[in-house]
Amino acid sequence: MAGSADILSAFRELANAKSLDKTELHALLQDGILAALARKHGPTVQAEVEIDDQKGQIRITMLKTVVAEVTDPAREIALEEARYEDESFQVGDVMEIPVDFQEFGRAAVQAAKQRIIQRVREGERTRIRDEFSHRIGELFSGEVQQIERGKIVVMLYKFREAEALMPYREQNHREHHHQGEPVRAVLKRVEETPKGPRLILSRADPLFVQALFKLEVPELQSGVVEIRAASREVGSRTKIAVFSRDDAIDPVGACVGLKGARVQAVVNELGGERIDIVPWSPDPERFAKLALAPAKVARVFSDPANKTIQAIVDEDQLSLAIGRNGQNVRLASELAGWKIDLYSSREWMERGGAETFFAPLPEEGGVADVRLADLGGMPEATVAVLEHAGFRTLNDIIDLEREDFLKLPGIAPEEADRIMGILAELTEDSASAGEESGG
Repeated sequence: MAGSADILSAFRELANAKSLDKTELHALLQDGILAALARKHGPTVQAEVEIDDQKGQIRITMLKTVVAEVTDPAREIALEEARYEDESFQVGDVMEIPVDFQEFGRAAVQAAKQRIIQRVREGERTRIRDEFSHRIGELFSGEVQQIERGKIVVMLYKFREAEALMPYREQNHREHHHQGEPVRAVLKRVEETPKGPRLILSRADPLFVQALFKLEVPELQSGVVEIRAASREVGSRTKIAVFSRDDAIDPVGACVGLKGARVQAVVNELGGERIDIVPWSPDPERFAKLALAPAKVARVFSDPANKTIQAIVDEDQLSLAIGRNGQNVRLASELAGWKIDLYSSREWMERGGAETFFAPLPEEGGVADVRLADLGGMPEATVAVLEHAGFRTLNDIIDLEREDFLKLPGIAPEEADRIMGILAELTEDSASAGEESGG
């Protein structure tokens, strides 16, 4: 049977493996020895445990109160028995009884070891809970340790003691993982189980795409640019809406990167999944138009009470707005947080919506002044060029000629023709409306 020095050395190795300091080791050893004493002598046993690291000794002393009649043998000793050791004992005195470590026996030492391991595990669980509970949405790297019944067990590189799982529903089913290969995933949540906290990882959640962008885009890391919303159909397409706290920084450009380098890095990690990056807007109608990209939306109407958007697009944009199997409008609705109903311009007018397709005319008969961003058929890039030149509303450009638009940097001849066509359509509709009201 090993002596106290050997036991102490073995426990010290265990403590080093579990990253325990000297104070923790002593506390756990004392607790384990007291548990072993309680198993052998009774749950009410009282004892002192002294640990001498330098000499490699563990001194154990049981304390028993001297009584006339014993009712609890674990903590009491009869006066007559105590006086066999020392005749000076009186009732009420405390007798110190040295305990040889060898008395524990193999089972008692094992009980002490199990107690220490249990306490170590409890400490590990607390550390894992404290470490990860506030890190939801962060990206972690690890190694595929095991694949069982669809779920992937991951051993994280920096937190090997943490239990990390990627359930089947949190995987990209276009990907195939193998035991021993590296894997990156986002922390989606921390689950409490009878065995302690369990980390649930995901490569299917929109959080994973956001974490990848944060890794590639310094502006996201610094907080200047934010991802305000995201929607995803894993393995196929993702939409993210971005916002910049600095007017000088284009949030979409920051996420795309020079020659598309940043977004391409994310696409590569996702196995070619398509990504739409759109500007975020607090205005639900404008945000819905942006969310339906790459389709161009002519006009939108909102019903705040039901959180519903009616979006009207030209005939040639309808299939693009809907997307394959309705994917584009579905992701746009999820991104905007509003239900989006799509109509072609022809269908909208057949439903009786022609009178509201354009803004109502003012009383004097001129064209209503509306924001350029709200004009149907006007590309966002063109609106940006015009606004940069100081033209923000319809009335600002209504009297301009084609040559005036060509003078603006960024306006090509075909774009100037498009603008003139929009203006002509608006003024013709206005004139027709005036004639009908006059007639």
